[in-house]
Amino acid sequence: MNVGVAHSEVNPNTRVMNSRGMWLTYALGVGLLHIVLLSIPFFSVPVAWTLTNVIHNLGMYVFLHAVKGTPFETPDQGKARLLTHWEQLDYGVQFTSSRKFFTISPIILFIAASPGDETRTVLMTSLPGRQGIIYRVSMLILNKAAGVFSKPSRREIFEFLRSFNFRPGNVFLHKLVLGIETSCDDTAAAVVDETGNVLGEAIHSQTEVHLKTGGIVPPVAQQLHRENIQRIVQEALSTSKVSPSELSAIATTVKPGLALSLGVGLSFSLQLVDQLKKPFIPIHHMEAHALTIRLLNKVEFPFLVLLISGGHCLLALVRGVSDFLLLGKSLDIAPGDMLDKVARRLSLIKHPECSTMSGGKAIEHLAKQGNKLHFDFKPPMQRAKNCDFSFTGLQHVIDKIITQKEKEEGIQKGQILSSAAHIAAAVQHTTACHIAKRTHRAILFCKQRDLLSQSNAVLVVSGGVASNLYIRKALEIVTNATQCTLLCPPPKLCTDNGIMIAWNGIERLRAGLGILHNTEGIRYEPKCPLGVDISKEVGEAAIKVPRLKMKI
Repeated sequence: MNVGVAHSEVNPNTRVMNSRGMWLTYALGVGLLHIVLLSIPFFSVPVAWTLTNVIHNLGMYVFLHAVKGTPFETPDQGKARLLTHWEQLDYGVQFTSSRKFFTISPIILFIAASPGDETRTVLMTSLPGRQGIIYRVSMLILNKAAGVFSKPSRREIFEFLRSFNFRPGNVFLHKLVLGIETSCDDTAAAVVDETGNVLGEAIHSQTEVHLKTGGIVPPVAQQLHRENIQRIVQEALSTSKVSPSELSAIATTVKPGLALSLGVGLSFSLQLVDQLKKPFIPIHHMEAHALTIRLLNKVEFPFLVLLISGGHCLLALVRGVSDFLLLGKSLDIAPGDMLDKVARRLSLIKHPECSTMSGGKAIEHLAKQGNKLHFDFKPPMQRAKNCDFSFTGLQHVIDKIITQKEKEEGIQKGQILSSAAHIAAAVQHTTACHIAKRTHRAILFCKQRDLLSQSNAVLVVSGGVASNLYIRKALEIVTNATQCTLLCPPPKLCTDNGIMIAWNGIERLRAGLGILHNTEGIRYEPKCPLGVDISKEVGEAAIKVPRLKMKI
């Protein structure tokens, strides 16, 4: 049996770790590790650099200071089996080229990573006051290894760790986007990080003002935006505890919407961008609505989206962050607009239960008290085998019914009908059936063309009208029949908000799409289509939709 390593034999560890090939392999391994981490979705450059350092340091610690023996020889290794790789290196001689290489390499890696690392001034300034306890915690680790039991108390360690007060998205995450929304009648702002943490938000609703005027008056909306936008943005930033200089970009709705409202948001944002020298990300309002679900759920592309609001009604296939196929849209007014007009015609603002509600919300509330079968309203466009929508005809029919009922009851226009709840229930049911049938056809078309998965397709419903639970239930009947998953953001994120704009900015930052460093020539667009229109192709397919019983 060997009792030692013969001096005539070269320790295999020494030979291998002293070779230039080992140095090259080491450098290539670190580089490959960094590339692999960069390729992982949702990992920012700073996160990849941080993990590269951590994994490298842990790996080298285990390899050099924990593993013992010579893995290239038989188990009978003499005294080498008791030595770590570091102790075997160069027979313990100090300051050899190999020892210098393995000592300096981690330092070089740390310095190389520093420009990309996410650091915070507040973190650095908090360290001096903690030097005493840092020293004692460090000594605890060293003393434990040496068998010495002098150590700080658990309470001191706990207070030390707690004192840093790390917040999600505040230290290690690089991308922070401020989103600003002023496309219609809500002034909103939010700060969101790249993992979807909402760090701060604020919103000012103009609903109460516009209820008094019977609808949105663009100049009034514009003035209210001007009066509130600075306060709302400042409130969102203050709540997030993120200074403007820490933002990665500013994202703002520039299309589509009310021209006067869009102008306020864009003008304010461009001033802020110029002041802070940050990139600007112009946001398509409907694209932001469509991708809001990815803030909350891990929804992969492609998926089908139905956007229903007071200004829009459309069906689209979402294939990427900025890749949409438009399957169908409203040919006249949006469902939210139609419901608002019916609510105004019914004078629901005078109803004691609905006086503070928007038109659509008032219809949904009153419909619970009515009989949907009391009036027989026919769904629009029953013969058209496409995915387009129409609501003007239904509105005119309802208007005639209301006029007729006013005459029958002997009341003046502006007074509340005794059958108002029945009308609300009937119009809501008819609207839900119309939307459900067009959506059903869109699902069948996408599956027929292999645009969606046959077994686990996803339908996302968003927009202000998507908060109507009755319409959601109608769509749930459709998704159950077509083996689809129905996903809806919470009501708070269905209506206009700054969170969805900030999140769309994050999506675009990660994809490298539409990030402007020069804002010269940027304009708002009151009207703007969504994606590539293939609605004609859908109509030509003439897909017949099976009849479903809408038992809601």
